[in-house]
Amino acid sequence: MSQLQKEIAEQPAVIARLLDESWAETERVAAAIRAFNPSFVCIAARGTSDNAARYAQYVFGHALGLPVMLATPSLHTLYHQPADLSRALVIGISQSGAAQDVRQVLADARQQGALTLAISNVADSPLANTAEYLLPLRAGRELSVAASKTYTAQLTVLAMLTAALADDPAMRGELALLPSLAAKTLELSGAISVWAGRYQKIARLVALGRGFNYATACEIALKIKELIYIASEGYSEADFWHGPIAAIDALHPVVLVAPSGATLDSMRVMQADLAKRDADLLVISDDPQTLESAANPLPVPAAPEWLSPITCVMPGQIFAMQQALVRGYAVDKPRGLSKVTVTE
Repeated sequence: MSQLQKEIAEQPAVIARLLDESWAETERVAAAIRAFNPSFVCIAARGTSDNAARYAQYVFGHALGLPVMLATPSLHTLYHQPADLSRALVIGISQSGAAQDVRQVLADARQQGALTLAISNVADSPLANTAEYLLPLRAGRELSVAASKTYTAQLTVLAMLTAALADDPAMRGELALLPSLAAKTLELSGAISVWAGRYQKIARLVALGRGFNYATACEIALKIKELIYIASEGYSEADFWHGPIAAIDALHPVVLVAPSGATLDSMRVMQADLAKRDADLLVISDDPQTLESAANPLPVPAAPEWLSPITCVMPGQIFAMQQALVRGYAVDKPRGLSKVTVTE
């Protein structure tokens, strides 16, 4: 068993650990945010953590009405012209906490008087030491270069912070379901290894999502790039109509992230159009009718839409891993990549 396979399998336990051990510190951070009363949120991140930031844009906006912008770290490190973040909650998200440009955003923001928060798997990292507050991922050491359990841990931390800020018991109750939903997702994904070989020769792939699961589409596309070195792009379904859909022709593989919720109808319209183009559809959904027309269905259990990115990404992780395995690639150490990437 590869290290990546082990870490994917650990995700239900990591989520359960966060829910068991992190509420007190999450409440402390939520109290500090309420006292600061930020005008907006700015999130600095790179790579997989950038996709967690995309999730935060939706979950903070939907539940809290807080506008969220993604930081421009190069303004801080290359141009030395940081934006005014003095009235912002500035969050740095990094598995390792070692990205210098992400850290610099928090350092500049804190100097300006902003409230700063680090979300990291390394409690004594440069990022954690720069921020005023830390929410640790509690994922245990992640050895595979491709992030899996730290990504879903980041989403879980952001969801917990949202529920704490909203002071919503119903949201807490839905969060309590996550470990069992994650375990069920992994169980339902067991069949991927049976048919993964038919995609062994693909050289391109598109992943589509919308709303909360725009982040999921981007993260699945990133995992495909990292593990099997092909051109893969993640798009919002809405953006895909504005030009990129013209690139789809017969047998072009498309991953649709289409769980139940506000985006399902528009995703099904996209699904019907792609079917007319004879695209090869891999569909992640809990909706039986949506799964029926997939070339290969990737079923997930029904989940609250705001939490569905945590489960919907898992079949994509497994598909990418299985593609690496059938191609004989180094699953845990993709070529040219390292676990800790330090950008400035």
